Amino acid sequence: MTFFFQLFVTGLALGMMYALIAIGFVIIFKCSQAFNIAQGQIVMLGAYFGYTFLMPLRLPVWIAIIASIGVGVVMGLVIERLALRPLLGQPALAIVMMTIALAGVMDGIAIMGWGGNYVTYHDVLPELTLKLGAVSVPPSSLLGLIVSVIVVAILMFIFRYTKIGLAMRATAEDEQVTRSLGIKATMVYALVWVIACVVGVVGGVLLGGVSGVSPPLSEIGLKALAVVILGGLDSIGGAILAGVMLGILENLAAGYLDPLMPSGGGLAGVFPFIIMLAVLILKPHGLFGLKRIERV
Repeated sequence: MTFFFQLFVTGLALGMMYALIAIGFVIIFKCSQAFNIAQGQIVMLGAYFGYTFLMPLRLPVWIAIIASIGVGVVMGLVIERLALRPLLGQPALAIVMMTIALAGVMDGIAIMGWGGNYVTYHDVLPELTLKLGAVSVPPSSLLGLIVSVIVVAILMFIFRYTKIGLAMRATAEDEQVTRSLGIKATMVYALVWVIACVVGVVGGVLLGGVSGVSPPLSEIGLKALAVVILGGLDSIGGAILAGVMLGILENLAAGYLDPLMPSGGGLAGVFPFIIMLAVLILKPHGLFGLKRIERV
């Protein structure tokens, strides 16, 4: 049972990081009905910036995190103003295609700026330790869990109890009505992209501390997409619960099922996508997504 609980706890930490990244998908989909295909690349660039602030520049950890958040804010404002705002009023497919183009640009930035090299910064992160009986939580996983829980809690508070969150929810429901009430949709869209980039950057810094940084880290965006589909495309709470579920299930698959595979592993890497396929077949709207009915 100790092995099970060890996998469960580390999977919980991984799942909260998945949930953090998935929130970026959800809020953009709620406001524009389009997927941000570049969310994984935002995570990857955030991890590279975290490495730059922590290693070459040798900034203190919390200053490096604040600087990374600042990069996320600037990134969100630039993307929304230069790439997405000209597409207001266009079909959702146009936004999706633009995010695909942004993903390619960000991959190129990673190669030009850091050579696409694999880099790590494990030793500079705070050494937090937690032991529950015979179960010990790795320091990097514990830090990721704590930061993810704090960021998710702040976001949930903003969405539910502030005027900004109310404006975001109203814009997601009906943009024309919110415009008539004097709410600037462009301001809301800019804020949405800032939040999506900030959570992506924070998730990237945390994941980089666990597994290192390289261009393939952007594939985390596909796993976060599986989280979103499982939880429901327009449900923030569903993304949090689904992220935790997939993180735990992926870790359990790595511990129990991978050793049974003929090649010795590989199932854990595709496990989130197996879950995604099952959900699309059995419950296309996800566990908590709203079922939309169109009357003809």
